[in-house]
Order: sequence, then structure tokens, then C-alpha cells
Amino acid sequence: MTPVNHAQTTHGSRDGAHDGTHDGADLGGRLEPTAYDVSRLHERLGAAAEAEGLLDVAYRTVDSPVGPLLLAATPTGLVRVAYEVEGFDAVLTTLAARISPRVLRSSRRLDAAARELEEYFDRRRTTFDLPLDLSLSSGFRQVVQRYLPQIAYGHTATYGQVARDVGNPRASRAVGTACATNPLPVVVPCHRVLRGDGSLGGYLGGPEAKRTLLGLERAA
Repeated sequence: MTPVNHAQTTHGSRDGAHDGTHDGADLGGRLEPTAYDVSRLHERLGAAAEAEGLLDVAYRTVDSPVGPLLLAATPTGLVRVAYEVEGFDAVLTTLAARISPRVLRSSRRLDAAARELEEYFDRRRTTFDLPLDLSLSSGFRQVVQRYLPQIAYGHTATYGQVARDVGNPRASRAVGTACATNPLPVVVPCHRVLRGDGSLGGYLGGPEAKRTLLGLERAA
């Protein structure tokens, strides 16, 4: 099963979301598996693959105030946080192409990330303590993305300020590109970077998501 087909059968049912009913159609006395059944099967397959060292990219979905998020991790660390607007199927296909085709739904590897995100959205956490895999970025983009966690919770910086802080004061546009292509939004806080005039600027999850994150941090 390709990552795309896998995603289509699983992320329609969020982690932990099940009402206990079995609503499959009765065909010849047999019930078709529900999305929940398929999700549980993929979780078991993912756990077995991880136990055998055959799982290169594990993923799961979580709900949040900015909509459903897809989390993905390699053995090195969290490699991707994706908004639903990006298209989860497309994100998984990219991970399969750029990292490994061995992509499966498996929550265990992402338990810590899911817990820390929940704490962040509940205003009980201001920094993330997760191992990160930055292999989806390189060069100046990765330099910028490594710097972004230094912008403190509840504070903001402009693209120009970040460019100066990373040693390339004329690279404000390149900073904007690094933020726009950040593979780990929320955890690597590109939402804290604004235009020089104080306006929001672009954001992978859309302007409303960026506004929500900044508002959440201001209210803490």
C-alpha cells in the first residue's frame, strides 16, 4: 500500500476518535471494516515494523486549535509537522520520496511530540524539548530554521532582524523563504517572524493559523 492510499484510509479518523459503533455495510453476512478498524490495523503494522527496525518514517495525526496536524518522525527525531491545508497525502508522498518509502502510521514514536504540542496549545509549555530531524532543509534555510527557536515565546522578530542575527543582513527575503518552507511549523516557531511593518507576512498554515498562534502566546 502506498503512503497516499494509506493516508486516505486512516487520517479521516483522528487518533482516539471512535464512537464504538461498527457501521460497515453487511455483505453476505460480513461487515466491511470501518475506518477505525483500518486505522487499528495500520497501527499494529506500524508497531510491528518499528519493532523489526523496518519503519523509517512514522506518522500520526492530532487535533489542535489550528486544525488537524500531521506529525512525522524518523529514528533521528521529528521531521515534519504539516497543516491539513498542505494536503496530508501530498506530504506523505513527499516524505516517501525524499526520506524513505517505508512510511507507516505508528503513534508510539510520536507520543512525546503529541504530548508537548497538547501542552503548548493548553499554554502549559513555552518551549519544545524534542529531538528534531532537519534533513528536509539545507543551507541557509536550515541555518534560519535552527535559529528560530531563539525567538522567545510571546515575542516576535522581523525578517530583517533574523537576517542580521544569522549574519546575513541583506537576506531578509531569503529568511522569508526559509520561514515559508519550514518543515516543522509550530515546533520551530516561524510564526514569530513578521514583516518589517509589523504585518503578518506569509505562513504555511495560512494567516489565520499564524494569528491564532501569536494570540495564544500573547494570552499566556
